[in-house]
Amino acid sequence: MTQTVILLVDDEKTVLDSLSAQLGQLYPEGVECEAAESAAEAWEVLEELDADGATVIVVVSDWLMPGQRGDEFLARVRDRYPTIGRILLTGHADPAALERARTEGAVHRVLFKPWRADDLRDAIEQSMRGPGG
Repeated sequence: MTQTVILLVDDEKTVLDSLSAQLGQLYPEGVECEAAESAAEAWEVLEELDADGATVIVVVSDWLMPGQRGDEFLARVRDRYPTIGRILLTGHADPAALERARTEGAVHRVLFKPWRADDLRDAIEQSMRGPGG
């Protein structure tokens, strides 16, 4: 059976833990969560999952992280893995960067911290449908 994965990327472990717990409640069966604390680590996880034949359905990434901003990371994810849904999570993103990420198709949805579980579920389902989903 193919593993179905949601990849969480945030440099704050408490955010990763919270997202993972919420996703465990929203998707108790059939969806695994993987976490990375940077874009560089996320690339390693994506490549490993790809090599293992797993299906990554969505990447949820923080905007402000050391090394690479989330909008830039998600644009690269789109270029390499165009079928993966992309959600940007932010507590303080530049409005111009958010608009650029949306209009250039780097992200399907933007969620603001603190988020609600219902909004997270809706964002995941919309991002799995693709642009305009």
